[in-house]
Amino acid sequence: MFERVEEAAAALRSRCGTPPETAVVLGSGLGDFADTLADAVDTPYGDLPHWPVSRVIGHAGRLVVGNVVGRAADTVLDMALDTAANGRAGGARGTRIAALSGRVHAYEGHDFGTVVFATRVLGRLGVKRLILTNAAGGVNSGFAQGALMIIDDHINLTGGNPLVGMNDERFGPRFPDMTEVYSTRLRRMADAAAAAIGVTVSHGIYAGLLGPSYETPAEIRYLRTIGADAVGMSTVPEAIAARHMGMEVLGISCITNMAAGILPHPLDHKEVMETAARVRGSFIALLEGVIERL
Repeated sequence: MFERVEEAAAALRSRCGTPPETAVVLGSGLGDFADTLADAVDTPYGDLPHWPVSRVIGHAGRLVVGNVVGRAADTVLDMALDTAANGRAGGARGTRIAALSGRVHAYEGHDFGTVVFATRVLGRLGVKRLILTNAAGGVNSGFAQGALMIIDDHINLTGGNPLVGMNDERFGPRFPDMTEVYSTRLRRMADAAAAAIGVTVSHGIYAGLLGPSYETPAEIRYLRTIGADAVGMSTVPEAIAARHMGMEVLGISCITNMAAGILPHPLDHKEVMETAARVRGSFIALLEGVIERL
């Protein structure tokens, strides 16, 4: 695994030049942020050695390295729409980042080592801060669809762990500490960014499950009982692997649907995509505000 990771990291270095110190993984329907980067180098996952390609709707499967340029919050959505329609704006300088538009999941049939392959490549590339985003179901009945939740901690109910097996010390220690998976410093930074641009955020606990089936109402009642506020099928393995490698992690969930049994209608992935599209202006503005503070 280490050799494959190093080969992919070397390929990225040759394409993108100086590696960024911050990376963002964009969840279902949230990939529009990658289209706002200036002076961008856009690489399909399939062009990188050993890189797994997602087959899930809403995951474009591209890695974009470019600059986040400060914008006024009230114009960010218009600029994102203009960029999508007319191509990337060039010539602007800003904070250089890597944006991963899409990820792979264990429910696609991948082992957890493959699920966190991208995370490990980023770590070996020199990324020090990883922002993990996802579309999640709201377990906390106080949430509304479209809410943005800063992840304070997670509960791993995926049935696996990316660190199982022989440990390679070049990635990290055998028994990494998970007392603070999600950086207190970065969470405070996210709160400050949200306040500055007038975006409301909540905080909560994210429960990671295997999927791909949505949870039953009984499972959601159980998750609420054990303290979960949101539920999804990603993020947890990546956060564990990132902390194993010493990266600072921030997690942001977009509550794209209320979990099973909370509202009187069945769940549909189409609803996830529609909600993500509706809140993309606030989501992009929040990410930009956080990254500007780095």
